[in-house]
Amino acid sequence: MPGFFFPHNNMAELNGKEDCKLAEGKIHKKKQKAFGADLKNYLKCMVPHIESGIKTSNSRNVLLSAEEVIQWSHSLEKLLASQSGQGVFREFLKSEFSEENIEFWLACEDYKKTKSDHLHGKAERIYEEFVQSDAIKQINIDYQMREATAKKAQDPTHASFDEAQKTVYILMERDSYPRFLKSKAYLNLLNQLQTSTSK
Repeated sequence: MPGFFFPHNNMAELNGKEDCKLAEGKIHKKKQKAFGADLKNYLKCMVPHIESGIKTSNSRNVLLSAEEVIQWSHSLEKLLASQSGQGVFREFLKSEFSEENIEFWLACEDYKKTKSDHLHGKAERIYEEFVQSDAIKQINIDYQMREATAKKAQDPTHASFDEAQKTVYILMERDSYPRFLKSKAYLNLLNQLQTSTSK
């Protein structure tokens, strides 16, 4: 069962709960039903924390609210700006076998914050993982962009992956994102949060 991706410090509250541990295992082809079940388990873990309003040491509320989930429907940008949104959208993309798109987009966001002396190593890793023609998580870009990105990665700057990242973003925005908003997973999550808030 795939788990939701959150930085460790944001999920510290869940560490003590036995039933909230996310199982690791081989990647299986998941259907929408399985994704719904994962989301249901995730919500079971999160709802008690939502109700108690537990906050992290930096006083940011870790947990989902109906308002935040509604914000995700305003734009892909708002969805990706939310740590929780990234996790839920990533699970949806896994169910469609296209999680490489968000993984590449996140890798590019991280790359832009990299110190100049570490650019070369990160550029090489991103290129090998997502861009080269036999990459394990190859992104869907055309031959010309693949070649142009390869050249930029050899002499890396902070903007080396900008064009490819923009292409992948547009692909998600036009293709996966509208389906995500209509998915049972998203609608059930929103409904469950609205129900728990109104209690």
